[in-house]
Amino acid sequence: MTLELALLLCMFLGTHGFNKQYPIEPQPNFDLEKFSGEWYRIGLADESELFAKYKNHIKLSKGLLAPDTNGNVNLTMWTMRPYGCSVSVYSYEKTDVPGEFTYFSQRHKITKDVTIVETNYTDYSLVLKYKNMDKEYTQVALYGRSSILRPDLIEKFRSFALSLGFSEEAIIAPKDLDPCPILEPSQPWSQTLGYIYSVLLHIWGTVFVLTQTIIGEMQHYNIVNVTQFMLQL
Repeated sequence: MTLELALLLCMFLGTHGFNKQYPIEPQPNFDLEKFSGEWYRIGLADESELFAKYKNHIKLSKGLLAPDTNGNVNLTMWTMRPYGCSVSVYSYEKTDVPGEFTYFSQRHKITKDVTIVETNYTDYSLVLKYKNMDKEYTQVALYGRSSILRPDLIEKFRSFALSLGFSEEAIIAPKDLDPCPILEPSQPWSQTLGYIYSVLLHIWGTVFVLTQTIIGEMQHYNIVNVTQFMLQL
């Protein structure tokens, strides 16, 4: 069944609250190898209170999806924080259904499902997280191979989220690109280590300058005292 027909069915069933009647199926004949690689998170739909509080600060971010030999995948996302580039890794375990995965949410302390609803592998993908349709936990995300997607794909994402019961206010498509860079997969922590080193180097430089200043002041103070003592003789 195509996504367009699914949208029509969801709209027919009604969108007053989350739709729990229509089962969301993954992309037919899902191919994990073709799906792997770099993706930009272009859009996000989330009804949680935490999302509503911080949605205006969310930027368009980039990530790397890497499968392992067992069919599981790791999604690495980089986000710029006040202290530097933050790395988050999400480990998704395969299920018996291609295109569906599960993972344990450390933040919510529950196991969630992740469904690749639709993708053409080269341009975009629609991803649904947690099909139980709970306003605190469920999300819909739009990913693109490029940071810029066609307006019709963004509208597809928006229509899909609305059909599931998400409100207009809960759907965003950030315009600002997160400056945090993508690193080589074999060196995911190098930038973090480099940042720590730069901070330590800055602290050492500050302490060195401060120490030299104190020593200079002490030497100046001693010279003045010695001069005054000699004048009194």
